[in-house]
Parts: sequence; C-alpha cells; structure tokens
Amino acid sequence: MKRNMPKLGFIGAGTVGTALAIKLSDGGYAVVTVSSRSQASAEKLAQAIAGCRAVDTSQAVADAAEFVFITTPDGAIATVASAVNWHPGQSVVHCSGADSVDTLEPAKKLGAKVGAFHPLQTFASVEQAIDNISGSTFTLEAEQPLLDTLKEMARTLDGNFIELAAGDKVLYHAAAVIACNYLVTLVKLATDLWQTFGVEPDRAARALLPLLQGTIANIDKVGIPKCLTGPIARGDTGTIRKHLDALQKAAPTLLPTYCELGRQTIPIALAKGRIDRRQAEELQTLLKHNPAREA
Repeated sequence: MKRNMPKLGFIGAGTVGTALAIKLSDGGYAVVTVSSRSQASAEKLAQAIAGCRAVDTSQAVADAAEFVFITTPDGAIATVASAVNWHPGQSVVHCSGADSVDTLEPAKKLGAKVGAFHPLQTFASVEQAIDNISGSTFTLEAEQPLLDTLKEMARTLDGNFIELAAGDKVLYHAAAVIACNYLVTLVKLATDLWQTFGVEPDRAARALLPLLQGTIANIDKVGIPKCLTGPIARGDTGTIRKHLDALQKAAPTLLPTYCELGRQTIPIALAKGRIDRRQAEELQTLLKHNPAREA
C-alpha cells in the first residue's frame, strides 16, 4: 500500500472501474471494496485483487473506503452521489469525460472532497482496458489536496495529466469523440466504398489498417500540419474532381461529408506550406460544388 494513501473503493465494476482498480492495486494502492449493479461483476473484480471484497450496496463501499471512485455509466453518477451518506473528509471521484465535479455536489454538501479523473483512452473490452489504461493521459478536476492525490495516481499509471475547469469538460469530451469515435465512422465509410468494387468490409479494414497506423505514426513523429499528405496537401484539383465525379455516381450520399472534410483540410495544407492562397481558393471553390445538392 502507498504510504499515506487512503483505502480505495469502487462503485461500478465495468470496463473503466475494473481497469483502474486492478492497475492502481498493481501500483501499490489498497483497493478494499467494490460494488456494482451486477453482483457477479463485483465479485469477479474482487477476486482479481488481494484484500478486496465485493459488497452489495454503494453505501457499503462508502462505509469501508476513504477514497471512492464512482465508475458507473455517466447517467448514474448523480443518482449514486445523492443516494450515499458520505462523511466529511472522504474523497469521492467520478471518471466521466463530459461531466464536471458539479455532478458530485450532494457529496460535497456532506463534507466530502470531490473530483474527476478521466482516462483519455478507448476501451473496447475489459481486457483491452487493463492493457491500455497505463500510459494514458488523465484529465483531472479537483481542488487541493485531492488534486495532488489524483496527479500521483496518474503518475502511478505511467500517465500524463491535464487539469480542466468545469466549463471545459464538454468541449474536451467532444474533441475526444471526434478523434476517436468518428475515426471509426470514417473507416466504416471507407470500407463501404471498397464494397463498390467487390471487397468485403473485414478485408477492406485489414487493408486500410497499415495506412491508418502510418498516419498515426506521422502525427506522432512530425506533427500537424507537416504530417498531412494527399491531394489537398499538394493542391491536386484534378484528383479531387475525379473523386467528386466517382462519388456522385457510386455513393452520392457521401459527397457532403467528403466535401466538408476537404474544406476543413485546406487550412492544414496552407499551414504546411505546400499550397498557396490561390490554390486554396481553387480547392474551396471546387469543394463547394456538391453535385448531390443539385440533383
């Protein structure tokens, strides 16, 4: 157990709660109790951590632990915060990306210290979450001294951290959705196009994966805007015209999305320095022409 660290409890034994509890326990924190909507999930997590026991109520977690993580779905955080009889000096922290600590106001009114600790990471399964949570960036919202405790937890998880104010959380989370969830959507749109020339989605995704990995590696190694490649980066209006014509024939519903993404890419190309203002204006004019709107 970490020196001077309180005993930890978890309300919620889903993907994030399980990963945090196991990795913090591995890092030396004492995780003593867990509850969950599914008793089986709570018992499975408790069995994975020495000295941890599953209980059947949120109140039982709060009674046993000095530091409680609420790792339920976002919509249940406020309900849990209101239902538990917290005590002064206790720390209560949720892991929502979009919600501020205001959600924990009922706990604060009872004298608890409140905070937010959000892992900026994607978790498709419990196993993958356990593997990936270490090394993530963690978004923190809390007052001292709880803030320093959350920073130490992030360091224990080999992570970086950023501090956000309550008013920043929703836009922060929207940015994460754009970078993560909508990347999946873009790949889905790309694999749909591959089906027009007879390649099934799974095979298309496997073929595109090295391209995606190369793009991520370029963002990491050379950064934005230098990592941008492709026809807009080089001012290739001829190729863009071919794309528009082909999409109009094969996938006209995709044209507005293609054009909007193209328009958003032009400033990046300008910043990279491979195109000039005249070329940027030509691209803007071309991408404003959306045949789907004229049909």
